[in-house]
Amino acid sequence: MFFILAYHHLSAQQAISPRIVNIVNFIRDIEPRDPNVTKDVLYQTVVNQIALMKKHHLGGTFLLQYDALIDTRYQKLLKSLPKDSFEIGAWWELPQPLIEKAGIKWRGKYAWDWHSNVGFSVGYTPGEREKIIDVYFADFKKIFGYYPRSVAAWVIDAHSLDYMYDKYKIVASANCKDQYGTDGFTLWGGYWNQTYYPSRTNVYMPAQNESKQLPVPVFRMLGSDPIRQYDDGSYVTTLEPVYPHAGGNEKWINWFLSAFANDPALGFNYTQAGQENSFTWDAMHSGLEMQMPIIEKLRDDGKVRVETMEQSGLWFRKKYKVTPATTFTVTKDLEGSDQKTIWYDSRFYRINVAWKNGNLRIRDIHLFNEDIPDKYLKGVTTTNQSYFFTLPVVDSYLWGKRDKKAGLYLMTIDNGKEVPVKGGDPIFTDVSKSEAHISWPVDNGTFEIALDENRIKITATSNHDSNWFFELNVDMDAKTTLTSIENKQVNFDFGDHTYHIKATKGDFEKPENGAVLRIKPENNTIAIDLAGH
Repeated sequence: MFFILAYHHLSAQQAISPRIVNIVNFIRDIEPRDPNVTKDVLYQTVVNQIALMKKHHLGGTFLLQYDALIDTRYQKLLKSLPKDSFEIGAWWELPQPLIEKAGIKWRGKYAWDWHSNVGFSVGYTPGEREKIIDVYFADFKKIFGYYPRSVAAWVIDAHSLDYMYDKYKIVASANCKDQYGTDGFTLWGGYWNQTYYPSRTNVYMPAQNESKQLPVPVFRMLGSDPIRQYDDGSYVTTLEPVYPHAGGNEKWINWFLSAFANDPALGFNYTQAGQENSFTWDAMHSGLEMQMPIIEKLRDDGKVRVETMEQSGLWFRKKYKVTPATTFTVTKDLEGSDQKTIWYDSRFYRINVAWKNGNLRIRDIHLFNEDIPDKYLKGVTTTNQSYFFTLPVVDSYLWGKRDKKAGLYLMTIDNGKEVPVKGGDPIFTDVSKSEAHISWPVDNGTFEIALDENRIKITATSNHDSNWFFELNVDMDAKTTLTSIENKQVNFDFGDHTYHIKATKGDFEKPENGAVLRIKPENNTIAIDLAGH
């Protein structure tokens, strides 16, 4: 009953901007990639995870791959957990027993094949997906007496998620963090971290209108480092306890969870802890044993809520009719670094603003469009890769290099030379339910940045003249999405989709210095509409 008791001690900050932790461990019964990872090793890992969570009075969610679902050892173990603090759901990777029971020929090399075209729903036709779902859900109900309420995977297609909701009324889902190419999965440009309602036709694209959204909150997994995970791209810097530079590193854990719990967060903040059992207890126990007591203390201090995915999904659905605006901010980086950042998400776009060595750079802007279907809505992947994208306007990772970071740099003219604007520490505040504000002090005034649900606005204060501007610099070999620049509009093309952004204050132009784009202020203000594309 510790969840109920914990709610009595929530801080004022929690009441305004909850910080939600889902401890999610997903379970496989076979690991063909390593002969030393036997069924017993996998099972004992879950036993140890449960023991550690109980030791620290922390509940959570266990998600079962089908091969684990039909193993009586897991059935007995998980049925013994207290239902008020633990949840059992579905991990949506598709092993041989499930596929064959659905009457489909198995194409994998092993009984569980982790490649996109074999082990995931995107490798099967919509009709096959429905048969697979029906088999899993029927067997789950025979075993546990109810249908799973939470279903997660690295990737799930929109047709499958629609079918699970329409027929079986699932209440929560989750997919992988943003990454490019890692393990064959590319999810790039989506609602960063946090939680969103997807479009009915694109599980990765947040919907703009309630009429076109699937009312199943999708949580982003793995607890990404807000500063390093983006620029690193395919490198894993997350809360996963098996990574010694991140989720297995005490300094990083303390820094990440402190920023998560204490720095300003519009709406709410979310992270997922836990680990798949395939990594084994030997690899994960050190990191988990550092993380769990910290999470327990944050919970006891009223700074975070520890919930099951189902509990968080029900809360989200009760609170939000459409995808909300949220932020994840970092006001102080790891020791030895002065970097700071804010990720802002809304149902229309995402933006990331970063500071390093006193300079401001907009690393990322992606737009969302509910009418663009994902490529697996009706089709299938025939390779071991799967791809989910949104609409890039600025993409520092793909358009730059490690030694030449791309992005929109805030520049000024000093003695006839273009130089970056230098400043101090940004101050983040929440203005309303949808607007986050940044005040950035510089030598001769401040820059005031307003991030609202459908636009961004940057204003220089009185001490500034109008010789400042943003300039988009990319690697000379990068292929951007810009197609043409007009005075008040920039046009883009990506994946056969055309879109644009508009300046309601300020002007766009193509500079002569080799940069891709320049944005100049009007009366010391730049305002860009990011919702009318």
